[in-house]
Amino acid sequence: MRLTLHTDYALRTLIYLGLRRDRRVSIREVAEAHRISENHLIKVVHNLGRGGFIETTRGKGGGLRLARAPEDIRVGDVVRFTEDDMALVACFQAAADDRVCALLNACRLQSLLGEALSAFMAVLDGQTLADLLRPNRAVLAARLGLPASPPLPDQTPLQ
Repeated sequence: MRLTLHTDYALRTLIYLGLRRDRRVSIREVAEAHRISENHLIKVVHNLGRGGFIETTRGKGGGLRLARAPEDIRVGDVVRFTEDDMALVACFQAAADDRVCALLNACRLQSLLGEALSAFMAVLDGQTLADLLRPNRAVLAARLGLPASPPLPDQTPLQ
């Protein structure tokens, strides 16, 4: 299984915003820090805003920031929201169409892969953005060219 670049960029954007809770940041700033395409990131940011993960404000003094505390953003929720297709094999989508696979409804592979996907998502559901930030905050900040800043646990997102 491979997650899309959209999901990868979404998670990286959330990590960056989690490290910069002290202020709003621009799309350009996130793109430069992660060395990723600003044009592609615009789509990702729009989608994260639609999903209620981030808040976007246009104009002077605008920018991006988390819409919720890092403790309230589950990695599994982000992956489910950003991935268009979680079907590992074609038979996940074929209810009773044996043209997709001659073994449909006779093979145990579909249930085995379904169980594996559920286990994968359960691991992601057990982790939050805060969990991604907590152990390596200073290292993450340094790798992104940010000043080391202490965690801000009581800063609430804008309403």
